[in-house]
Amino acid sequence: MIIEHIDAQLPGTITDRHDFRGDQTIVIPRESLLALVALLHREGFQFLVDITAVDWPEREQRFDVVYHWLNLASQERLRVKVPVSDGQSVPSLTGTFKTANWFEREVFDLFGIRFDGHPDLRRLLTWDDFPGHALRKDFPLDGGDVFCMEGCTAPFNNGERGGE
Repeated sequence: MIIEHIDAQLPGTITDRHDFRGDQTIVIPRESLLALVALLHREGFQFLVDITAVDWPEREQRFDVVYHWLNLASQERLRVKVPVSDGQSVPSLTGTFKTANWFEREVFDLFGIRFDGHPDLRRLLTWDDFPGHALRKDFPLDGGDVFCMEGCTAPFNNGERGGE
């Protein structure tokens, strides 16, 4: 399996591991990401399925940047988590994987995590001056902007219309 191969080729890189229903997950430091990605690519994990993030506001390293890989030949899956603190950046994978371009832009837009070396790191889903990052757990439900709630009668604002 790939995890044993990673241990042999990059000893000490994996700081935690587990599997659930056959999907393997490893946790690595951000400094090891590019070396791990090069190894995974050589070993047939050439399909970067997704990049996302998880916000853990109570942790010192607030975010996990999560990469999902698939080996098309063996159908083996691997999830790689890279913990980062608020304000820390992660190396971009756009030089190796074209799909990383939009995935990294989405993570930047919704979580505020920057990717070093990204060729066009700008918002993807929200407008340029959107206040904050919508998938952070401390982001206000009403968007923090009366224009976001104009005409809304959703239950989380007690049925009041925004902007009035």
